[in-house]
Amino acid sequence: MMNQDKWQPSKYVYKKGRLIASRDKNEVNVGSRLIADIIAGIYDEHLKSHAKGKLLDLGCGKVPLFMAYKDYVTDNICVDWENSLHENKYLDYVCDLTKPLPFDDQVFDTIILSDVLEHIFQPDHLWMEIHRLLSINGKIIMNVPFFYCLHERPYDYFRYTEFALKLFVENSGLRLILIKPIGGAPEILADIIAKHVQFIPFIGNVTAIFIQSMAKHFVNTRIGSGISKKTAQVFPIGYFLIAEKTK
Repeated sequence: MMNQDKWQPSKYVYKKGRLIASRDKNEVNVGSRLIADIIAGIYDEHLKSHAKGKLLDLGCGKVPLFMAYKDYVTDNICVDWENSLHENKYLDYVCDLTKPLPFDDQVFDTIILSDVLEHIFQPDHLWMEIHRLLSINGKIIMNVPFFYCLHERPYDYFRYTEFALKLFVENSGLRLILIKPIGGAPEILADIIAKHVQFIPFIGNVTAIFIQSMAKHFVNTRIGSGISKKTAQVFPIGYFLIAEKTK
């Protein structure tokens, strides 16, 4: 990673040993804290078990997950495209992810693809590149939104169901290890409401924070957790996936 010695946390930060969304409004919009907290927690849980060796961070932006995976890998290569809305001072390569990437076959043990696939208008090609670049037993670790607002417009093209993601994995010759929905109806409702009320003058931010806090508290109860998990099967806010190259 370029300028690794100058890297600073951005979207995600560690607090009391847990990866959470930054409370800096310049990094994470107030109305997006709940979903960013959820995604941070999932990566924090799984990177320690699956990230290893030489890692390729595709569509990395400010490399927000660096702190979460750096202790488990030997090197990280950061790639993004020139149309990214994020700063690019950590990039090793500026690449169009719809075209062949400038790396040899089977050179990466881990690939991160966080909130990126929805921005790729030729996803099949990228999946084949991922298979080419992964070493044997190498893994892709990724997430995508589903019930979520348009972002980085006009470069937001798709929303994928779990069935589409499974087909991408199968058709690219990978083996699915894990796919799980991220959040359900309570989180979606809180996210939508928070994203709108945050713009109300004077009370918007406080109200958005309160709504998301109540939603988080609710889904941590037995009833709330049950509702979240059940509704996530048909109303997920997104998906998290891990797949492996076996041959």
